[in-house]
Amino acid sequence: MNPGFSYRHLYYFWVVAKEGGMARAAERLGMAVQTVSTQVRELERSLGYVLLKPSGRGVVLTDAGLAAMRQAEQIFQLGEQLPAVVRDAVGAPTVRLIVGISDELPKLAVQSLMQSVMQERNLRLMCMVDEFEDLLGDLALHRLDVVLADRAAPLNPNLKVYSHSLGSSPLAWYAPSSLYVAAKHNFPHSLSKVPVLLPTTHAAVRPRLDQWFERNSIRPHLVGEFEDSALLKTFGAAGMGVFPMASLVHEELTSRYAVKRLGACEGVEEHFFAIAASRKVLHPLVQQLFPSQE
Repeated sequence: MNPGFSYRHLYYFWVVAKEGGMARAAERLGMAVQTVSTQVRELERSLGYVLLKPSGRGVVLTDAGLAAMRQAEQIFQLGEQLPAVVRDAVGAPTVRLIVGISDELPKLAVQSLMQSVMQERNLRLMCMVDEFEDLLGDLALHRLDVVLADRAAPLNPNLKVYSHSLGSSPLAWYAPSSLYVAAKHNFPHSLSKVPVLLPTTHAAVRPRLDQWFERNSIRPHLVGEFEDSALLKTFGAAGMGVFPMASLVHEELTSRYAVKRLGACEGVEEHFFAIAASRKVLHPLVQQLFPSQE
């Protein structure tokens, strides 16, 4: 590397890229715009490439800038974790677990699936909710210890991740009090008349729900679709419509959200998977998710 390279210069570049402009970066850093600009130019000179180019009132990354930004993100994310790492080293021992949670997975189900892990006395848990494909990428780069999802990872020779089934749960239909009577009458055919909320096609269970409607000759009165299961449940409980949910979370769902069970969604199940970066799970807490795995 060029001897003129400076991590201070890289840090200023990183802030400029995140803020989208020199002026906003200077304000965040409490420095003059000219000073920040000079530091970034020094980095470009040391690397031999232009990293930023003007765009409107701000700046955007060049191809070289994108590559530099990816490295800077990793470097400074590690730096942000340093205080906690040092604190843990001299304090009480902790077991850190970083879990990626697919956005379409019912959050109450996640709590149930992780119940054995929650008993760990010295647990330091970090949960990251994101889209399934993005989580798999982070897992492959070892930024996550495990991913919880409603589907197995697709076969991909370039993505070394392994899926482990955590089981499944039958689906049932739930309704807020304001819709319960109307929805209960002639259920499940009432779903063609009362407002219905569904997960989007982004969720693995959606095709199974569509097939269930077809088998029962029901054309649902669809008023809302949600990628995030928590939003689906929240809007349903607020009275927007009836909705399907895994029976696994029945007790907490009915007690916390004051909704009532209409009936079973016969033949439809929600599947749960834990996905790890190695075939043999090594993390002690992830192992607890698989009681059969020694």
